[in-house]
Amino acid sequence: RTRFGTFTGVFTPTLLTIFGVIMYVRIGWSVGNAGLAGSWSVVCRAMLITASTALPLPPIPPTTRGRPGGPYAILSRSRGFEVGGSIGVPRYLTRPLGVAMYIIGFREGWLWIFPDHPHLVVDLVVFTVLSGISYVSADLAFRVQFLIMGVVAASLVSIFASPATFAPAHEIHWWGTYPGFPESGFAGTDFWGVFAVFFPATTGILAGANMSGDLANPRRAIPVGTLWALAVSSVVYFLLAWWCARVASVEELLGDYNVAIDRSL
Repeated sequence: RTRFGTFTGVFTPTLLTIFGVIMYVRIGWSVGNAGLAGSWSVVCRAMLITASTALPLPPIPPTTRGRPGGPYAILSRSRGFEVGGSIGVPRYLTRPLGVAMYIIGFREGWLWIFPDHPHLVVDLVVFTVLSGISYVSADLAFRVQFLIMGVVAASLVSIFASPATFAPAHEIHWWGTYPGFPESGFAGTDFWGVFAVFFPATTGILAGANMSGDLANPRRAIPVGTLWALAVSSVVYFLLAWWCARVASVEELLGDYNVAIDRSL
């Protein structure tokens, strides 16, 4: 049976789960509402909550055998079956909701390229492909994730290599007025409304821990891979917020969810 190391089994899936649809289509909107300083504050608070979940990981796995089951296995063996079940069952049920969010986000990008394709057909095809990859083996899923990681890395290079990065077109607005969503006619929102939209972008740090049964050394791989993924994603989010504030006006950030695509190289 194939066993995976820190980079393949923990760092990469955790980083890819954090780098989801919110990073591409909502971080510019967050900057437009809260301003650069306000959006950095949102990122800081979200990452602080996520880090509070990640930091207990280093001392917990050494006290267990690193068996399959991810967070449920860790918690049930360190805190008891009652605690493990009370957290493990809801987390199990949230996975379909997470998959649905990512499929819908993928569909938004797909329809930006092929606007005539039926929404439901795109959703079903993507779901079928993902189900097939997961059914075949974890090894195939990890091979596919390297392809996805390459696409994500190329997209970030395209964003930061944009000419607008070196010749900013707009003055940075440090604090926003929270106009809200274009769908509601900019009826207004507040700091916590922006936080609620952005927070899912920082979740997913247990993607590597979920693979505890497929890791060669889960006691080391889970904490090291998770903390490194959290650190890298934090740096990228801060830079993306700074980039959005430089390359687009407040009106463009608020009204155009695809500003990262429009302003990239």
